[in-house]
Amino acid sequence: MNDFSTTYIVQGALWTLAVFSIVTWALIVIKGIQHAYVSRRDRAFSRKFWGAPDLSAAAALREAQPGPKARLAQAGFSALAEPFSGSPATQAGTHDLEHSWDRQELLERHLRQQIQKERRSLESGLAVLASIGSTAPFVGLFGTVFGIIHALTAITHSASASIDVVAGPIGEALVATGVGIAVAVPAVLAYNFFLRRLKVVNAELDNYATDLINLTQRSGFRIAAPASISRAPDGGASSTAGGNRAKSTDKAFA
Repeated sequence: MNDFSTTYIVQGALWTLAVFSIVTWALIVIKGIQHAYVSRRDRAFSRKFWGAPDLSAAAALREAQPGPKARLAQAGFSALAEPFSGSPATQAGTHDLEHSWDRQELLERHLRQQIQKERRSLESGLAVLASIGSTAPFVGLFGTVFGIIHALTAITHSASASIDVVAGPIGEALVATGVGIAVAVPAVLAYNFFLRRLKVVNAELDNYATDLINLTQRSGFRIAAPASISRAPDGGASSTAGGNRAKSTDKAFA
């Protein structure tokens, strides 16, 4: 291998590391903004949701820029508005698998699917950070190997093996390894940080989904104002949800 091709290999490794560094810092900025936005929107929606007088008022909340919790609530309330097995809509002829769920199963299914969508959105870019963090040192080492080959070839042509002749070219060759490590460290730290943030957000969504199921269970998995509860002939309140059986709401949504 001639000196010309070796030099270009080393330069190619350094340029690759430069691209890795640009991508890493771009993802750090983008993911940082994304998580800051998610935290701010979720806190704002939580205050409005838990400050609502009843579940119907909470269902009427509309966010101009909804965050994960707001989208999760919208998915849950939309599920409760769909026809279900035994409803007039299904009895009128809508008999298919999509509407064969009871209300709690339908709610849990929609919440679980929405949590997965939010997780995929927050996971975007993490695979790139992980790949850069794991491969950048090896790209730098690859450049160092060919840099040393180039240095040894130059030493051979100089017909001298003194420390003055050896130290300079070998030191320059080791720069690629140092650059590779410098690129990998921020990528690994950012990956670990955002992975931790992802787990925190996912746990918060799980908890919120469980709370939402518990709240809707109290109203028979229906969103209605108190006036919609009919009175039985004997004076007692008769809820339209009496036919639904109770189920455990502590399912895992992860």
